[in-house]
Amino acid sequence: MRTKRTFLLLMALILVLPSFLVQSTSAESSNREEVPQQPGEFSSKDEVVYATLSPTGDQQEIYVVNIFDVVKAGKVDDYGPYTSLKNLTDLSEIVQKDEKVQFTAPKGKFYYQGNMKNEPLPWDISISYKLNGKRVTPDELLGQNGHVELSIATSANEEIDPTFFENYLLQVAITLDPEKFENIGAPDAMVANAGKNKQITFTVMPEKEGDLSVEADVKDFELAGMEISAVPSSMSIDAPDIGEMTGEMESLSDAIGDIHNGVGQLKQGISQLNQGVAALRDGSAQYQNGMSEINKASSELVAASGQINDGIATINNGLHDNMNQLDLGDFEDLPISLEDLAEGLNATLDGLALLRENYSSAFNNLDAAIKAIPDYEISQAQIEELSKNLSEEDRAVLGQLMETYANAAKAKETYNSVKASFAAVDARLKELDGAIAETEETLTSISNAIASFEDIDVVESISQLQSGMSEFADNYGQFHSGLVSYTNGVGQLSSSYNELHSGIEELSGGTSELENGASQLHNGTFTLYDATSNIPVEMQEEIDKLISEYDKSDFEAVSFVSPENDKINSVQFVIKTESIQKDEQDKDEAPKEEKKGFWARLKDLFF
Repeated sequence: MRTKRTFLLLMALILVLPSFLVQSTSAESSNREEVPQQPGEFSSKDEVVYATLSPTGDQQEIYVVNIFDVVKAGKVDDYGPYTSLKNLTDLSEIVQKDEKVQFTAPKGKFYYQGNMKNEPLPWDISISYKLNGKRVTPDELLGQNGHVELSIATSANEEIDPTFFENYLLQVAITLDPEKFENIGAPDAMVANAGKNKQITFTVMPEKEGDLSVEADVKDFELAGMEISAVPSSMSIDAPDIGEMTGEMESLSDAIGDIHNGVGQLKQGISQLNQGVAALRDGSAQYQNGMSEINKASSELVAASGQINDGIATINNGLHDNMNQLDLGDFEDLPISLEDLAEGLNATLDGLALLRENYSSAFNNLDAAIKAIPDYEISQAQIEELSKNLSEEDRAVLGQLMETYANAAKAKETYNSVKASFAAVDARLKELDGAIAETEETLTSISNAIASFEDIDVVESISQLQSGMSEFADNYGQFHSGLVSYTNGVGQLSSSYNELHSGIEELSGGTSELENGASQLHNGTFTLYDATSNIPVEMQEEIDKLISEYDKSDFEAVSFVSPENDKINSVQFVIKTESIQKDEQDKDEAPKEEKKGFWARLKDLFF
């Protein structure tokens, strides 16, 4: 029963198939006859350029598939230096004369292929190989084991319109079999799984030369053909939202501005400190000079006082030793001696007055200079906050500033602790001045009394003189001893103050350096503020520059084949290298089935 049905079906196919083939051919001929022979129109044309390269990048074959969007059926003209043509749409003839191509196309999509010879691509592509660090050819590398390095270099072909190099993005895809390749390294590439294989994809931006590399450990080296595609980078790049980032940068810039203002105030304070210390130095210098003059005058004062003391002692001794042998004629000379003593004391008073005046002036200058040092209190937390955004050099300057600040504060504190002792010197000089004045008045009174000798009882007066002179001699001896002690103290004070003045001079030098350092720090913070204040604007400008460099949204496609072609919608390049693989005869071949004819295959459908 089954045999009968099969036979009937075969007979039906035999009868129907020729009729079907005839009808199909007639329908196609009918459609072609409907295409008018008048000029047609197309709205756009696409070109897809296919090329094959050798494993080292040498160009071998190239052809173009032209795709027309025909909006009006009829004859269409195209141009290209083709060596042969192939209609991919129907069986109609395509006519070529020189570089002009003419065909009759129905409405809709129309495809034809144009083969070219020795037409260069817009890119020069070079591929090289290394095995274990040694340059090798693809044939030498085939089937080898070791560490392989593959390098691909792309650059502009100067013989071709630069439009493609400047506006097209290259993608290079390399497929590696993980069973053969291990420890794959591909800088700047995207590595993805493609089935059981690893696909390495590189991207070369427009106007950029490519320097691509892949390395791996290989076993029995074989490599499938690399695929290189080139498409126009016509995408529009939207500017990123950097509002938050620029806001943070503005906050940073404002903070640096606050630091700059703070450093400016610090600089002003340090300048005032330096001026105060300079005034202290000048006042200290005057005080030092005054103390030096006082010290020099002290020796003369002590010597004069010693002579007075000796003279008083001589008079006193003479009155006691020669009382019985007293010659009133000699007594007449006593007022003169006493007047000489009084004059000496008077000169001493002048010296003490000058001494007191110099000391008072020096002390006042020193006191004013110390008071001029500002009483700023700078905490360690303020210093640490200030130093956060400073360079190492600026931090060193800030350290010097703080060291000088500490020394100035210490000098002021030391002075305040000894100020009472300095002030007491003036009072002591005043008391000494009063004592000498009183002594001078006493001597003058005695001299005047002796001068009026005729009006008094000589013996009684001499006795009173002897008693008063003795008491005066004792008092003056004590005064002289005190004067010697005082001048010794002045000498020690002058010597000690020389060291203090040296310290004040060093302090002045330090505050001067401090002021210079503060000026440098202020200039540095200004430079930093000036550099950061424009960062948000510069960031936006740099982003706009990068976007304009890679944004090719305004690119208008041109024909790769001929400049006479118009209405170009897109041109794409599909490039593939030859595989590096073993010949078929070197592989284990599976047994091939015998090729069957049409009737045998038709029979297999039913039996």
